[in-house]
Amino acid sequence: MPAIGAGGAVALSIVAAAACFWPGVPMYDTLAQYRQVLGGPVDDWHPPVMVRLWQLLHSLGPGTTPMFVLQVALYAAGFGLIVAALVRTGRWWAAIFVTLLALSPLLLGWQMVVLKDSQMLGALLAAVGLVAWFRLRCRAIPWPVIAALVVLIAFATLLRGNAVFATVPLAVLLLPTRTKAPISAVFMIAGTAAVVAISPVINHRLFRSGPSGIQNVQPVFDLAAIASATPHSAPSPFTVEERALIVSRHCVKAYFWDPLGDPDACEDATDRLMDEPARQLWVDLAFAAAHHPVAYVSHRLAHWNSTERWLVAGGLPDAEPPTDAEPNDLGLAATESDFTASVQQWADVEMATPLGWPIVWTVLALLLLPVAWHRRSDAAGSLAFALLASAVALEASFLVISIASDLRYHLWPMTASCLALIVLSDGIRPIGWKRAVGAAAVAAVIFGGVFARASLPPAPDSYEGMLHAQGNWL
Repeated sequence: MPAIGAGGAVALSIVAAAACFWPGVPMYDTLAQYRQVLGGPVDDWHPPVMVRLWQLLHSLGPGTTPMFVLQVALYAAGFGLIVAALVRTGRWWAAIFVTLLALSPLLLGWQMVVLKDSQMLGALLAAVGLVAWFRLRCRAIPWPVIAALVVLIAFATLLRGNAVFATVPLAVLLLPTRTKAPISAVFMIAGTAAVVAISPVINHRLFRSGPSGIQNVQPVFDLAAIASATPHSAPSPFTVEERALIVSRHCVKAYFWDPLGDPDACEDATDRLMDEPARQLWVDLAFAAAHHPVAYVSHRLAHWNSTERWLVAGGLPDAEPPTDAEPNDLGLAATESDFTASVQQWADVEMATPLGWPIVWTVLALLLLPVAWHRRSDAAGSLAFALLASAVALEASFLVISIASDLRYHLWPMTASCLALIVLSDGIRPIGWKRAVGAAAVAAVIFGGVFARASLPPAPDSYEGMLHAQGNWL
């Protein structure tokens, strides 16, 4: 059958590429989790669900092998099913563009890194692929498949602290629970609140992880920004000495929170608050934001701009996928070859273009939402609407919940937005004032990004450089 053959060919191409990266690329986060897999204390800084699953699969292969196989299999299955569903419905051009997306160097390169973000992307793509296989053919989703969807989306939800903002909207709009808009909205709000409340219980009791203090990082990040932007006489949970240290060492950076927790930077100024109860810190943040709304909003918008990689200098680090293993004494290594080096080079090129800027896909998703809404009664429109709602909700959450600007945090919303555009492409006509306004908005965003990169001084090209730099490069 052409559909199965086309989907299988895409999946096999992904697997063939993965074979060249065998057994996956370990980053710093990978090493931290692998130490826990080998018997180290398990905490909640990194997803306990990934550690416990890795421990279960560890006997099947050494090092990163089992998790690498899992995330590549999910990624390949998801894209293969989407391509097969499009071919089955006669949409060959859409299937070709999905194939190009699946094999794009930036996306494929990150999927070769054994990491929670890649696991999340693979799980959600597999879930979308299963739905697409049935929905695009206007067939009901069997209950066993629904059970698999629940497992995949639950797994993705537990892989990142803010994943709930993407997974709950996706689940509500993908599964048969979707209904009229007001009821769906209630399900999304209630579901998000329930997941936020129950996730710590799952992590600490079910997966037996210890508290790491990760819950304190967000409020400390925001409180430090407010403290550094307001007079020393203004009330703050930081002492005068702590505030002075934060300001003198330039530890508040829109790019990331890390200088505030680094021993060589401002750890001495934040240690005390990191030991405070998280609930109290959030109360302190609410009080500070209410009394200094300009400082808080300015800080959050500056960080959102940074993580969206819009009006920023060129060369911001943590965008291109690595091909070299993080130095370690655990025996974890990555395969180095001409092919992996080539993927990295092309990923660098893609990352430097608007295709690698999250802001472009965020704006595109916002523009496509009304298109998908008007088509929500048909199969393609309903699938696209679920993808776009998930992408927009996650990107919007970065306005409030985000502490770093790594590109990998945006892999899912960028992929979901592109998939929605492809799925909707058969009904988008390139005429009319609405399309012209949308095209102008995307062009304006791209122009702003290009101008910023051309006019701002280059940013440090390494993590250490960003950590100790005195500028924000925004």
